[in-house]
Amino acid sequence: MIESPGLGALLAAPGMLTAPGAYDAIGARLIQQAGFSAAYMTGAGTALARGYPDLGLLTMTEMVENAAAMARSMTIPLIADADTGFGNELNVTRCVQAYEACGVAAIHLEDQVSPKRCGHLEGKEVVSRMEFLAKIRAAVAARSRPEFKIIARTDARAVLGFDEAVWRANAALEAGADIAFVEATQSVAEAAAVPRLVAGPCLLNIVQGGRTPVSNLADAEAMGYKIAILPALLFLAGVDAMDGVLETLKSTRVAPPGRGSIAQLFQRFDADRWEALRTRFLDADGAGGEGAA
Repeated sequence: MIESPGLGALLAAPGMLTAPGAYDAIGARLIQQAGFSAAYMTGAGTALARGYPDLGLLTMTEMVENAAAMARSMTIPLIADADTGFGNELNVTRCVQAYEACGVAAIHLEDQVSPKRCGHLEGKEVVSRMEFLAKIRAAVAARSRPEFKIIARTDARAVLGFDEAVWRANAALEAGADIAFVEATQSVAEAAAVPRLVAGPCLLNIVQGGRTPVSNLADAEAMGYKIAILPALLFLAGVDAMDGVLETLKSTRVAPPGRGSIAQLFQRFDADRWEALRTRFLDADGAGGEGAA
């Protein structure tokens, strides 16, 4: 695969970076093949793919393992959900080191009380300003390369109000975070205000059926956002498609045709390269024959 620009270069370029969300390596590869410059690992989708709701039930190991599989399946940068950092500043330090080591380009850390909840559900709680900023400072100190980006996410809008969320976003940037993520703004006006009030690059979370009523990428870019993630895009589409094909099979008792052959599908996931590697070392020196010394 051709090497893609790093996340830093993409953020330095004009315009807004769009990172569709995936929950596995299949989705990661499809995002790259569709021509997007970055992908996002959804924590909600990662949890759902393991049979759990998005209620902070996965361990750091489970999240990092999924991020590693996705990162090695593509060459475009991967932005990954890292929940609350899985504990205090010590856990955050280990979390950053683990994600960075597996090839992830950026993570976001949030200020929810652990165990966290989906940012677009009721019942969230947030930690104190001091605890949140300590985690951000720990994350910045733990990375080995400045190219690994720290995204500071605050869920304070739902708990303490919009002004507090903006304060936390600015304070996190002052503490060394690279990007601010104000989660679940509750109106178009609030969403538009964030990039004006936050003194640094901002990320918008576009969730179909979520709290923030913004779905048009052009509108988000015009507001001044630097990154838009769409965590639920593929898993919602996947659930709808799988429900449909199962209903068709159940009602007709005929397996619906796929798009192309199995061989063509495998080719999209590097089957040709791996097959060439499998035979590359056979008879490489011309000796040939079984039992050759």
